[in-house]
Amino acid sequence: MARPDVLVIGAGVIGLSIAHAAVARGLSVEVVDRTGPATGASAGNAGGFAFAEVHPLASPETLLASPRWLLDPLGPLAIPPRYALRIAPWMARFACASLPHRVSAATDAQAGLMRLARATLEPFMAMTGTLHMLRKTGQLQVHETVRSFEADCRAREEATHYGFGWRPLVGCDAIAEVQPGLSPRFAHATFTEDWWAISDPKLYVLALAEALEAKGTRIGEGEVRGIVAGVNGATANLADGRALSAGQIVLAAGAHSHRIARSLGDRIPLETERGYNTTLPPGAFDLRCHITFAAHGFVASPLSTGIRIGGAVELGGLDLPPNYARSRAMLAKAKAFLPALRTEGGTEWMGFRPSLPDSLPMIGRSANAPDVIHAFGHGHVGLTQSSATASLVAELLTRQNPSLDLSPFDPGRFRSVP
Repeated sequence: MARPDVLVIGAGVIGLSIAHAAVARGLSVEVVDRTGPATGASAGNAGGFAFAEVHPLASPETLLASPRWLLDPLGPLAIPPRYALRIAPWMARFACASLPHRVSAATDAQAGLMRLARATLEPFMAMTGTLHMLRKTGQLQVHETVRSFEADCRAREEATHYGFGWRPLVGCDAIAEVQPGLSPRFAHATFTEDWWAISDPKLYVLALAEALEAKGTRIGEGEVRGIVAGVNGATANLADGRALSAGQIVLAAGAHSHRIARSLGDRIPLETERGYNTTLPPGAFDLRCHITFAAHGFVASPLSTGIRIGGAVELGGLDLPPNYARSRAMLAKAKAFLPALRTEGGTEWMGFRPSLPDSLPMIGRSANAPDVIHAFGHGHVGLTQSSATASLVAELLTRQNPSLDLSPFDPGRFRSVP
């Protein structure tokens, strides 16, 4: 088989979107993934295109709330005690990224990427034959206190500044017009129009894989242990002894990317937001839009395959066993918040969201290997930013000037930061 122009490492939503964008520009592409398409975070995420979520997770608000959250082992944020020492350096970088001037810069960068994502998504889905899976149902963020509601309104005003629409809802009747069946404890809400959804994230990624293979792109399985830069291209070395070479390599292996990047001398502070959910059968509730229970750190998502209840953040790395008590705790709360919810027959899941301390992904060339492009670290907005990342990486692959300033996403940006 002839050496392809591009080897994409990773068959999640980011990697397959990049592969499509590269093929559309006339490049030959091969994809390799350790376990095949849609088996990582792409298999079980909430299915939302959260364009309006421009404020980074790394922020003073998160730092202030973290001690309270950490007191509840099943709450919105948890750090398993045996992982606390290992994640301490990442947390120090997170705190540094939460300084006001850095939050402002990260918000600008995130907003630019979100605007590009909104602009590119529908053309991308039309090109890949997946547009029928898109839903523009919006997002309802509900609040139990006026204080929480007013804080959310201030955050939404920030989103308005960047061109994303929303409206406040006051009173149970106003909320019920959008979503009936909520507990009356939620008397305030914001409704965000610029929040779209996919009918099912796993089926979407599998459809992307099928469309790629129909175009002649090979998608193979194999665990990449490292990348070796060459004079004209690069080679990925696999655990089974194979070596895959290409003119350029795109590293889009999600939560496993930093381990592969280390072989190039790129030491990247990537951690995993371990997310949990339970997917209930279709008909479990008449859920008309995505609902975010912000104070409790979880969401309810309507999918074609059921109702998904999940979220929260557990900073526990890749190797610790899952703690499905977290899924069950969210499901119990969801039953209290949506009294008519039928909670039997659900399927539990845990996945790894690849996250960097400043809440921004890495999109750009490796400083140590110019024929290797990093495209990972999107946290909980990988699906949202997939088409934008694909467009930007395709521009890099074809030596075009990127349509967005990529300096905030530079893979080398942590080298001089404590």
